[in-house]
Amino acid sequence: MTLRLTNTAKTYPDGTRALLPTELSVDRGEIVSLLGPSGCGKTTLLRIIAGLETPDAGSEIWFDSDNVTSLPVERRKVGMVFQSYALFPNMSVRANIGYGLKMQKLPKSEIDARVTEVLEMCQLQAFAGRAIDALSGGQRQRVALARAIAPRPRLLLLDEPLSALDAALREALRDELAVLLREFDITAIFVTHDQDEAMAIADRVAVMSSGQVVQSGTPEDLYRNPKSAFVAGFVGNAMRLEGRCEAARLELAGGALTLPGDGTGQDVFVRAEDVEISADGPLTARVETVTFLGTHYRIGLSGITGDVLAAIYAGQNAPRVGERVKAGIKPEALMLLPQDPARA
Repeated sequence: MTLRLTNTAKTYPDGTRALLPTELSVDRGEIVSLLGPSGCGKTTLLRIIAGLETPDAGSEIWFDSDNVTSLPVERRKVGMVFQSYALFPNMSVRANIGYGLKMQKLPKSEIDARVTEVLEMCQLQAFAGRAIDALSGGQRQRVALARAIAPRPRLLLLDEPLSALDAALREALRDELAVLLREFDITAIFVTHDQDEAMAIADRVAVMSSGQVVQSGTPEDLYRNPKSAFVAGFVGNAMRLEGRCEAARLELAGGALTLPGDGTGQDVFVRAEDVEISADGPLTARVETVTFLGTHYRIGLSGITGDVLAAIYAGQNAPRVGERVKAGIKPEALMLLPQDPARA
């Protein structure tokens, strides 16, 4: 199914505006992530789509050609996976997955067939008879996903589905989740504050801040073409270069850079992988930190701008802390974005 939200907002009785008027469209089979910091409105938006929150008057939620704005949650045929998974500890894996089908009063033969199909898709056949308490965190996550998709929902909603897992398992399962969602060929929306998770799983990412979607696009588009300082900093951790712009030139404490355009009235951002430590670079810096990350070093440089500037160093014989180095940034790697009004 397709999803379309028009002028969708949420104001609580005390006047708190949790969600400003929002427009959002999701195509059939598309996986969209709502990405943003805590309190930005992403979970509120997800709950409105599910029917767990009532939006403000004038809001509209469409599933295909059906206006479901006033439809209760039990009639929206939406599958949901929460942070806690909310599995039944007194039931086996098979019984947990079949619970929603049983509530639909489907014939036992159809329930068994669907549960078996989902067990195979989620690679849970070997655990079908186990109790939930006997499963690992990753296995529970797969059971929660299997239970949500077994009733063949029109839409799948996931609220921070990997947040309860440790870092190593979370990284492994995000790729597995991306594969499963595409195999199901189901329209899905998931909430996360983890940019790596959003970029690894989603076809499209909607970045939210202060109750509204500030930019939406493919992960690559958001990374390469952010429209604001917030998006540049949140997606890819771009760093602002503090200096004085004079037309196409940026004067910094550690030297000067050529800009890709007129930087007057704009802020200049760069990503760590575009800061190159090179003997013939125009910038002078002091090495403050050297962190080995397996495939590369992350070098912290002071003296170029107000804050420590991160650089990626992929070679051997990385510079040492305290060493003076030269660095450069190609003009095309610099991002010119609207200036923060507080600094204008």
